[in-house]
Amino acid sequence: MTTTAERVRIIETRVLSDDWYVLKKTTFDFLRRDGVWQRQSRETYDRGNGATILLFNPQQKTVVLTRQFRLPVFVNGHDGMLIEAAAGLLDNASPEARIRAEVEEETGYRVGEVHKVFEAYMSPGSVTEKLHFFIAEYTADTRIHHGGGVEAEGEDLEVIEMTLADALAAITRGEIVDGKTIMLLQHLALRGLHGEGAL
Repeated sequence: MTTTAERVRIIETRVLSDDWYVLKKTTFDFLRRDGVWQRQSRETYDRGNGATILLFNPQQKTVVLTRQFRLPVFVNGHDGMLIEAAAGLLDNASPEARIRAEVEEETGYRVGEVHKVFEAYMSPGSVTEKLHFFIAEYTADTRIHHGGGVEAEGEDLEVIEMTLADALAAITRGEIVDGKTIMLLQHLALRGLHGEGAL
């Protein structure tokens, strides 16, 4: 059986931009299922891998999310203020270590055990990033500061607490449109429906 690596022949790779992250254009030959080699060209944006986490209080049935301005969605017709689960790039740290630091910076909550639930490529047609998805429990006592992110990095986040039911309804109403956040909320809801507990 032919492996995927045997079906791809890289012809040329050019760096188009190396400013914030790396944008490349790659020309390659791909062996189609009918046995014909086809020349293709694709652009890939490499910003490293990341992690995201949903904080959940099983007693109160609440979650902690953030609201922040996102220029890419703003220029695509959204008002730009996106409701999201806390997230960040790994920057050479382990997913667990990075998400603990990120959730504390963004939400002000210091979490104990984090539970990895899955990994996913969020935009595989053009972006190389793989996200590590986590869930962790929180209580009012685990909040050590107000959150809001790192000002020097341009972060200005509002911390939002809502019931899981309200968050799921916000998806239906089109108020939560961030993919990673929808995936985590629906994962949590599905686990609850199947009686497996929150985590």
